[in-house]
Amino acid sequence: MIKKIIQSWLGNKKKLSDKPSLQAGHENSQNHGLDKAKIHHKKTHRIDKGLISDAALKTIQGLQKSGHKAYIVGGAVRDLLLNQHPKDFDVATDATPEQVRNIFRRSRIIGRRFRLVHVMFGSEIIEVSTFRGHAQDEQDDSKINESGRIIRDNVFGNIEQDATRRDFTANALYYDPQQEHLIDFHDGLKDIQQGILRIIGEPKQRYREDPVRMLRAVRLSAKLGLDLDKKTAAPISEMADALSEVPPSRLFDEMLKLFLSGHAMESAKALRKFGLHHGLLPLLDVVLEQPLGERFVNLALANTDQRVLSGKTVSPAFLFATLLWHEVLASWQKHQQHLPLMPAIFAAMDDVIRIQTDKLAIHKRFTAGMREIWAMQARFEYRQGRRPYTLLEHPRFRAAYDFFLLRCESGEIDVSIAQWWQQFVEADANSRAAMVLPETTKSKSKRRRRRKRNGGQAADNSATGGTDQHDAH
Repeated sequence: MIKKIIQSWLGNKKKLSDKPSLQAGHENSQNHGLDKAKIHHKKTHRIDKGLISDAALKTIQGLQKSGHKAYIVGGAVRDLLLNQHPKDFDVATDATPEQVRNIFRRSRIIGRRFRLVHVMFGSEIIEVSTFRGHAQDEQDDSKINESGRIIRDNVFGNIEQDATRRDFTANALYYDPQQEHLIDFHDGLKDIQQGILRIIGEPKQRYREDPVRMLRAVRLSAKLGLDLDKKTAAPISEMADALSEVPPSRLFDEMLKLFLSGHAMESAKALRKFGLHHGLLPLLDVVLEQPLGERFVNLALANTDQRVLSGKTVSPAFLFATLLWHEVLASWQKHQQHLPLMPAIFAAMDDVIRIQTDKLAIHKRFTAGMREIWAMQARFEYRQGRRPYTLLEHPRFRAAYDFFLLRCESGEIDVSIAQWWQQFVEADANSRAAMVLPETTKSKSKRRRRRKRNGGQAADNSATGGTDQHDAH
């Protein structure tokens, strides 16, 4: 009994010693790297603790009870300060990934470039990272290539070093929900209040370390409505080519975040302004120089933003199908000079996908959906016999139909064709039968030859190929 009381007293003394000193707005120099931080109290930052998920709070509590320091960090803190609801909550701690893994039964260590821990509470995942430090010698678990890009970085440090390693001042804020104070090393709170997005450190060096930071600067500026600091923005145009060194899979993930942020229009304009799109969607600039192409892409991005902001889902397959459509269309028109309609569009799709996947690793499950949407555009031209019914029954018809309406709205297609399809989709069986155009003798004979060549299988039933059931919206 006496032993338990002594252990309890020692444990409480340790917890008390772990609490930061808030005298004069700064922590003392013995508090593990917090001596240079500004400490903002609740009356200053006004973060509503009630907006933080229970899973994040439990993660913080679990780490702190085990004697570790733990804070909500990054985008979640930034969004709370901007009166926005964070999509997810990340936690930073002085515990190593192995220590975090031992504290939480339902957790797993992930990543090689940056080792993280995913702590699971039901369907919610809290991402926990260990404070990052600076590489000291070649024996550290880090690797930098000749151009200065960080390839691997698992060097641990204290909270001050971790803050310096983060990209923007707005993302280098640490919030302790237990004590409700905000730790700020780089005047991030001041920058947010002044509407500025500022990179930490020397911009060129930080972009060389990770060129994706240039895309993040564009995306966050558009999403959050923050103006890029002049020094932060200055090197981006001249360093845009550095994106060619980034693995395509990382570029694809960043592109998804950029175009599915609900601010795709502003992001696209910023990409062009800084010349960043050449390393991502090299065909996009060509499209936007064409009057019809620019109108179509703008309509597609506006449609995407509207869906995202209203809480509806958007498929990457539909999004990238719209961004690359006018390159498919141009190639399709060239192939039609020596190929029939359907083979020509398949050849065009192959051309564009081949060029694009060299730059951007679009997942195969998305390219399959893109191909289906594109291929079905040719089938909207057929309004005879059974063909409209066959198209209507296709599992991806709604996505292809919405895509078709965007083409009509942009002026690419005769409005009368869109009106016919709108009426056909909404009509009952008898009205549809009356709307279908009669087949010509020529089209009947062509179909008979195709059936004979394909062993009796109607060409209409295989025009698009693939059975991907993902909704395009």
